Amino acid sequence: MNIDLIPDTLGTEAVLLACAFVLSAVVGLERELGQKSAGARTHILVGLGSALFTLVSAYGFSHLLGDDVILDPSRIAAQIVSGIGFIGAGVIFVRQNIVSGLTTAGSIWVTAAVGMACGAGMPLIAALTVVFYLLAVTIVTRLARRIPKRGRTHRFEVRYRDGHGILRDVLTTASGLGYEVGLNHTRRKETDEGAVVDALLSFSRSQYLSPDHLHRRLSELDGVLEVRSVEAENE
Repeated sequence: MNIDLIPDTLGTEAVLLACAFVLSAVVGLERELGQKSAGARTHILVGLGSALFTLVSAYGFSHLLGDDVILDPSRIAAQIVSGIGFIGAGVIFVRQNIVSGLTTAGSIWVTAAVGMACGAGMPLIAALTVVFYLLAVTIVTRLARRIPKRGRTHRFEVRYRDGHGILRDVLTTASGLGYEVGLNHTRRKETDEGAVVDALLSFSRSQYLSPDHLHRRLSELDGVLEVRSVEAENE
């Protein structure tokens, strides 16, 4: 078996692999800035791995070609598409009916496609995909948040004095406004003013109501020190 350690296509392969590295890093850095579970390193590895698999599929078996050997480069690419899902599934979490990690899972999926495109010799279309990805997670996301949604869930972090039944008052007030309340977690700490509790609560309602009204009503309760809105993202 004749193996060429320095093939004529080495320069092309190296450039395509470098493109996969750079473009995957761009996606990963955007996730890193958002402090998501899968950051730059994960996305770079996914992109590089996908690119290398595709390069191996396209160029790695050229020395085996002959009259009786026909290669199908798409076979390895197809396995990448089906296999990348296990990483994406690992970053999706469900807590108190709140799903998080969907956007990060999608970004891993896109990064795999970007790496495959670079490995297949399509770095320009891969770069355009990254541009569209950045538009989707910035401009489109901001526009989507402005659209009133029926039955939308709002999350607030409520800080209140411990030991005065404040949480009961919060739940009663929210229920009176037609909200179903879920308690995600609480954190108690000692301060100069005494013990306080930070509670992360989810408020859902069948009919849309501006969260400003709920925010104002909770802030007016005696013993509530602060009410802070937390974006219910799926990133």
